[in-house]
Amino acid sequence: MSNSHHHLIGDCLIHTFTFLGEEDLISASSVCKYWHEVAETPWLWRRMCLQRWSFCNLDVLGGEYSWKRYFLRRCHLEIKMTKGRPGGYTCLSLRGHTGRVVGLVYMKGNSSHQPDLENTSATVCSASADGTVRAWNIQSGELLWCSPQQSPLTWIITDEQHDVVITADSTGLIKTWQGQTGREVASHPTGSSYCTLLQYNINSDWFLSVGTRQGSVITLAGLALAKKSSIVVCDSFKVNVLLVSPDKKWIAAGTKDNDDLSPKVIHTESLTSPSEDEAPLCQSVPVTGCLAAVFVPTQPARLAVIHCNQHPNNKGLTVFDVSIKKSKYKSEIQVQQVESFPLTLNTRSPNILLEAKDSNCIVLVADEHLWVYSLKGALLASFRDHTLPISSICVDTFRVVTASRDLSLRVLTWKHDKDRGLTLESRYHLLGGSHTMSRGFTHVSCDYSSIVASVEGKDGKDVLKAYSFTS
Repeated sequence: MSNSHHHLIGDCLIHTFTFLGEEDLISASSVCKYWHEVAETPWLWRRMCLQRWSFCNLDVLGGEYSWKRYFLRRCHLEIKMTKGRPGGYTCLSLRGHTGRVVGLVYMKGNSSHQPDLENTSATVCSASADGTVRAWNIQSGELLWCSPQQSPLTWIITDEQHDVVITADSTGLIKTWQGQTGREVASHPTGSSYCTLLQYNINSDWFLSVGTRQGSVITLAGLALAKKSSIVVCDSFKVNVLLVSPDKKWIAAGTKDNDDLSPKVIHTESLTSPSEDEAPLCQSVPVTGCLAAVFVPTQPARLAVIHCNQHPNNKGLTVFDVSIKKSKYKSEIQVQQVESFPLTLNTRSPNILLEAKDSNCIVLVADEHLWVYSLKGALLASFRDHTLPISSICVDTFRVVTASRDLSLRVLTWKHDKDRGLTLESRYHLLGGSHTMSRGFTHVSCDYSSIVASVEGKDGKDVLKAYSFTS
């Protein structure tokens, strides 16, 4: 056989193998030596990787990884995370706080965009009413550092890019901490007993917006926390809705405590580079009240809001596109309705949770229920996997994790349905311990290969539960 015929047959075989899944491709490789050589073609495995995960980067994993090894290793990990069987993960209890845990965040996590399949070590920071921040290695259970005790903490967020942890306490004191060592970097007093924190980066500039009990949004710049601006958005009611758009051009702010107050969108540049002559550019969103809100992650500035519809028990979800119209003499914010539909939420619970997966998928939680809607209002899936209310939710590209007062976590994974498109499939429970010692889960967070949640202890000492999956 000539070389040209040999290559032609090889090309045809490679094309044929593109129609095979991984199991069939592995089976084909055992037929004969020649088929084995063709089935080992890196392009075939690279193609399967990119079809399944969209983005893969072998450079971060070192030169010993091939596309085939990456594919099989990551599939093996995701099978473990999908099934949740005993032996597929480890569970550690992290003890040390002597008060309620008010929040937990990943300081160093395993990104789903560039997962490290060899070293899955992750660092989580927790803040507590005992006045301390604690950093943990969740794979080993080691306490890495603990901050000095201060007033009871009320909020915690992180900026992994700059290795910084940000907290607020009950006196309104904002602090930044160095993520690796726990060293205090800076502080700023707001005088508010309640603070909502929102950190974002614009180009190379670092900003922190703070929602206060008095209804204002204060914006601080740089890790030194220099004050840039302050604007009142809901007078006399605390700001407990505070979001930044994916393009970083808009801040959405509002309150859940008054059904008559509309949320507002603020031009970020008005807060970060305020003008002495002009007030910040701000516009009310044309809905009544704000029970929950989220920016759609794949759109520059598409905002979804759950609000009241005439009667307080009637709820609706409305989607808006936010933009700016500039003329020679002035600039105006335009809030244009894209979609709107009613919600059948038979609940008076103030804890309605809303998350967005992509350009057409909304996850909504109230009481023990979870719903998945399209942005056009089609109900894609509904679940009632818990016996007590869901207290927290974590959504990423692979799964959704709900934490409940029934002392369980429920893991659901994304799947593509040929009729409904992207939807969820409920998988398994992770249990949190004994009801005689605990009152249920309060917070949950996750990275690609681990889940961490806080359990409220009946003795007032909350515990973290860390579940880690390895390939």
